[in-house]
Amino acid sequence: MAFEGYPTHRRELLRDRAYVAIRDAIVDGTLPPGQQIRDQDLSQQLGLSRTPVREALTRLEADGLVETAPQSYTRVTALDRRAARDAFPVVAAMHALAAQLAPLSAVMVDAMRRENERFAEALRAGDVDEAIAADDAFHNVFVTTSANAEIPRVLDRVMPRVRRLERLRFGSLAGRGSVKQHAAIIDAAAANDVETTAELVKQNWLSLGALIDRSFE
Repeated sequence: MAFEGYPTHRRELLRDRAYVAIRDAIVDGTLPPGQQIRDQDLSQQLGLSRTPVREALTRLEADGLVETAPQSYTRVTALDRRAARDAFPVVAAMHALAAQLAPLSAVMVDAMRRENERFAEALRAGDVDEAIAADDAFHNVFVTTSANAEIPRVLDRVMPRVRRLERLRFGSLAGRGSVKQHAAIIDAAAANDVETTAELVKQNWLSLGALIDRSFE
């Protein structure tokens, strides 16, 4: 009886493993926009059965990263200007809410300052992967300390689309002006100005969205 739930738990772990692997391949461009994908091929590449791969693809379709036509194709979604316009206000609102709810402290400020320095160094080195990781870590200081479980749930669905757009539409241009914007956020947080901090966080994301939107032109 102690192991009654094991098969279900095991299946969930495999499904999550497949989801993360395929999602990351889409976000970093290994699986480019429009590429057709077959669950059989993915199963072989990931060393998994087709069931967790199919479940992962269903979840990725719900996330807007994969599209399917029954009996026809499963493929990576194309980059879509309307989808970008829809995604960035949601991301901006969630991160701003996290900034409003997070208890500002010297520890938080120090953590954000370290991540912004890491971010700036990655930009100088032209290391897009490291820059995006540092940017995520900077904003996750608010998300983590906000202690609101719904915020990361929403962001987990939307952020892969945002990062995919940033990588594929911008490449080495990632982060333009964000170092200074981050510095302003840090200053507001250090002054314990919650409303200004939240507004600056919101504008930081909206400015990135505006740049990506213009890149479609």
